[in-house]
Amino acid sequence: MNNMTTARAAGADTHAQVLPDDGLQGTLVGRVWTHGAIPGPAVVALRPEGVFDLSDSYPTMSTLLDTELPAQAAHNTPGRRICGVDELIQNSLPGQRQPTLPWLLAPCDLQVVKAAGVTFAASLIERVIEEQARGDATRAQGLRSQVIGLIGENLADMRPGSPEAMALKALLQEKGLWSQYLEVGIGPDAEVFTKAPVLASVGCGDDIGIRADSAWNNPEPEVVLAINSRGDIVGATLGNDVNLRDIEGRSALLLGKAKDNNASCALGPFIRLFDAGFGMDQVRNETVHLRVAGVDGFELRGINTMASISRDPTDLVAQTLAAHQYPDGFMLFLGTLFAPIEDRDQPGSGFTHKLGDVVTIHSAWLGGLHNRVTHSETAAPWQFGLRAFIGNLAQRGLLRAAL
Repeated sequence: MNNMTTARAAGADTHAQVLPDDGLQGTLVGRVWTHGAIPGPAVVALRPEGVFDLSDSYPTMSTLLDTELPAQAAHNTPGRRICGVDELIQNSLPGQRQPTLPWLLAPCDLQVVKAAGVTFAASLIERVIEEQARGDATRAQGLRSQVIGLIGENLADMRPGSPEAMALKALLQEKGLWSQYLEVGIGPDAEVFTKAPVLASVGCGDDIGIRADSAWNNPEPEVVLAINSRGDIVGATLGNDVNLRDIEGRSALLLGKAKDNNASCALGPFIRLFDAGFGMDQVRNETVHLRVAGVDGFELRGINTMASISRDPTDLVAQTLAAHQYPDGFMLFLGTLFAPIEDRDQPGSGFTHKLGDVVTIHSAWLGGLHNRVTHSETAAPWQFGLRAFIGNLAQRGLLRAAL
């Protein structure tokens, strides 16, 4: 059901790749912490010749994505070379950072970070199990067969909001088996929530946080769309929508506590802009690979096939925009089919993170996002908010260009 396998780690990590499979053939843009006379974040383009700072023309990623043709703008803006691509990547892996060298940040800045939930049949079933288990991982296995027996697991072909889906809803309501997760999984309205505040996301190489009071949690590897202020989908990246299953399982009203914590949202490594060789067709057919490597020798692997999504990504974007505007654009997590159920320790205990886990999310078109797990309470505190960002742009003489 989950396309997950586990094994004991053997040998070196073979997934330390950061660039896409085609290297620098695509239009890759990102954000980098630079060390000029006044250190600060820079919007960059990655090219065979190196990493080029575009900040004089596009001080914010939001500004770049709002141009009429973002990929063309990224190619045509000369910029200033700040380092080599290999140098940047090496300094953007977990545990490798040298503070005097540039490193990758989350590739968005002013965009709101939104997330769509329960968009895959497999994750729908696991959300129902979480709800029934009331956040108790030890009850999950027993409930799993019961829930699948009631609603089935072959929901992938059921279109949300269709007559068939509404008929199933009526039947389950009649039997007293309806769930809030089924409502957004097969009903007409998608679940779309705010994952993280503006500028709070971490990038490739940063520690990613779970709450110290969570005993049942997991990574959620996802494709994330970049949408500009006009509602145009202009690119994509990878993301980890860290999920605290025990906290959300106690009550859906605890979603904010389960999802929005310090360092709990990772994005990157770059945004791949739509151009002649990459667009929505590639997004719809992308395969996302997950690897969790623990300091205890444990290894978890999984595959997330975007072709299995229940709602088309453009529908999720349209529902996000239906009653709200995003003048600086937004990033949209598209959801995941991952809900790892394999036991990590004791039989029946399922999977949960341990401190020091290295989480790698990789796909052919979007590259690799690498983060190491720590507690949100001890992760680097989020201090570079909007006032700090605006002040930094002003100090560097970039504020006028940002407007």
